[in-house]
Amino acid sequence: MVGTLLLLLSAATNTGHHVQAHGAGIIEDSGKFYMIGEDKTDGSAFQNINCYSSTNLVEWTFENALLTQQPSGDLGPNRVVERPKVIYNDATSTYVMYLHIDSSNYGEAKVGVATSDTVCGDYNYHGSYRPLGFESRDIGLFKDDDGSAYLLTEDRPNGLRIDALSDDYLNTTRNVYLWNRNIESPAIWKKNGYYFMFGSLLTGWDPNDNVYSYATSLSGPWSPWKEFADDGANTYSSQTSFILPWGDSAIYMGDRWKSSNLMRSTYVWLPLELTGTTDIWLKNRVNWVPDAKSRTWAPGPSESRYEGEAATLSGGAVKASCSGCSGSSVIGYLGGPDAGRLEWTGVRSDATTRTTLRIRHLNGDSKERRATVSVNGIEQQVAFLPSENMNTPASASVHCDLKAGSANTIVISTSDGSWAPDIDQVFVPLS
Repeated sequence: MVGTLLLLLSAATNTGHHVQAHGAGIIEDSGKFYMIGEDKTDGSAFQNINCYSSTNLVEWTFENALLTQQPSGDLGPNRVVERPKVIYNDATSTYVMYLHIDSSNYGEAKVGVATSDTVCGDYNYHGSYRPLGFESRDIGLFKDDDGSAYLLTEDRPNGLRIDALSDDYLNTTRNVYLWNRNIESPAIWKKNGYYFMFGSLLTGWDPNDNVYSYATSLSGPWSPWKEFADDGANTYSSQTSFILPWGDSAIYMGDRWKSSNLMRSTYVWLPLELTGTTDIWLKNRVNWVPDAKSRTWAPGPSESRYEGEAATLSGGAVKASCSGCSGSSVIGYLGGPDAGRLEWTGVRSDATTRTTLRIRHLNGDSKERRATVSVNGIEQQVAFLPSENMNTPASASVHCDLKAGSANTIVISTSDGSWAPDIDQVFVPLS
């Protein structure tokens, strides 16, 4: 099986909607990866903490809303509930979740704690507090090899803190280290006896050049902070959310925030490259392939590109102009009352394989549009997020099965009379 992990996650396999798991953490349990993050469907105020599962890091299934909005209190309307992270306490057989809890003006600066007997079950919310009496905004969790656990927390008046958790993980007990510098969205990765702390500078929703520091002990001394991606690239327009250990290296998982419409925020996942003992680098990639069994990864395969205007159009589908699209044109009026339809035939693959297509599209709405994408007769509902504007295509991913040779067919339409997005082109992996 070949899976090409793209720079954005598209629809969950069982919902047809954009994956809503922002500020997420990953926990592995019983052979599955669970992604737990914020639902931003209706903006910044708390809605749900969602859980998705995957066996390959590529295809994700919605499992449950672990915490949902309540009539009042910390989880009530117009509340800030951010950056959920979950670790498992072996001693108590409990999954423990920490969250940033705040008022809409970010004046409370607390952590919340919730627990569950199962990783994606309903969580029992225990309340909130200021860790060791200090402010807490962006948070992370780290569980060390010996089972000890730590809260990573940005304390605005003082800096970034590492605080030890109690044996049951429900409270903080002492400060382990304090940087007198404000670094938010903290995440720790441990490799070969070194601890690597990753984080973001404070620029609001806007991205910046994220940094990392390293030490052989959580209590320091820690190295000076330094960048780990191309200078000035703003960590490829993303902010650190989580670092997932992956074989000899790790996977950087970041959020690409869209503050004007948070539901269309996407995700940037890229393999970190470790050179020597402490030199870390993040290279930007259009696609790449993770192997969950071997915990390795490979560069993405070459792709063929199929233009929308080269497809067969039927119903109300028409070619229209688009200055930012390939060939300065796009296919519009797909779906709708005239059942506009686009069909590519003769699509080539060098192997019979499961893989990922990238579809460049335009969607001028403020919400996602959905379309029926059929590959070799197998239909699925795919979410297409709003594009930046009607001359700058966005990208959606579709996981599908291709046959070796040039007998593959891709169809985009709708089945309910709604409008699909305008389609610029599709990229198809060759192998």
